[in-house]
Amino acid sequence: MPTLETPRLILNHFNFDDAPAVQRLAGDFAIADTTATIPHPYPDGAAESWIASTANLWLVQQTLALAIRRKEDGTLLGAISLLDILYEHRAELGYWIGKPFWGNGYASEAGHAILAFGFTELKLKRIHAEYLARNPASGRVMEKIGLKQEGILRQHAIKWGKLEDKICTGILREEWLSLSR
Repeated sequence: MPTLETPRLILNHFNFDDAPAVQRLAGDFAIADTTATIPHPYPDGAAESWIASTANLWLVQQTLALAIRRKEDGTLLGAISLLDILYEHRAELGYWIGKPFWGNGYASEAGHAILAFGFTELKLKRIHAEYLARNPASGRVMEKIGLKQEGILRQHAIKWGKLEDKICTGILREEWLSLSR
């Protein structure tokens, strides 16, 4: 698995020692409330199963899931992923940051790094992401890293038994290249 570095962060593989922090941070209702697949409550053993799956999914180049760690002390802050990778074509961006670390620009910083990896190393032509319409903070992160709104999928998701609109965003390789100059 690759290791990516930014001025403040290291993005690298998860290990089983991360499981308690993953369960605690991702298991916060505020995280589960605005993500598609994170459960609440976060069951015992689920973090270990997910961590085990990350290496296998990368081996077949289907998903790259990296831990977001603070460079100065190694603290686990969250996760960032390229999902459903179609090499030399496209992938979906996904991420979460633990609530105690919100508002520090970590998602944007990690997002810039994984976009660079996707466009340079995986030779992707497009990276897209979706967020729930009621989560504009996630939309601001996507905008900061260059993704543009492409549409709204009305009542596309169901969260806690309620229909939700999803906002679709994306960035093309050429757009990323012009932004990164």
